[in-house]
Amino acid sequence: MIPLVPITALYTGLLALLLLVLALRIIRLRWKLRVGIGDGGDRSMLRAVRAHGNAAEYVPITLLLLLAVELNHGNPLLLHACGAIFVGSRVLHAIGLTRSGGPSWPRAAGTLGTMAVVIVLAVSAIAGFVR
Repeated sequence: MIPLVPITALYTGLLALLLLVLALRIIRLRWKLRVGIGDGGDRSMLRAVRAHGNAAEYVPITLLLLLAVELNHGNPLLLHACGAIFVGSRVLHAIGLTRSGGPSWPRAAGTLGTMAVVIVLAVSAIAGFVR
């Protein structure tokens, strides 16, 4: 029997929706700017592509870590805290990067939140093995 992983399922769904929103933003800009591939030299297109790309780089490993910890009977409160912080961090990062290619508080907060969650889940996954 396949074990149920409702916490990971919740955050996978939420993050899938976020990735979809970021992808739709790229599609909208492509139509508006008539850019078929790449960024067409447009800074807003470049930022939209990188906001999506950055999320696509961090979401899979974080969900794998969340799944590993959940399968190893990790604390549900810790899992929900990590999931919620990660979703919020990815939203903040996307907002910050979409608005400006330079430093911004949403982008910095999103980066810090993302890194903190990855570290906590990685340590938890390793601790699950050691136990």
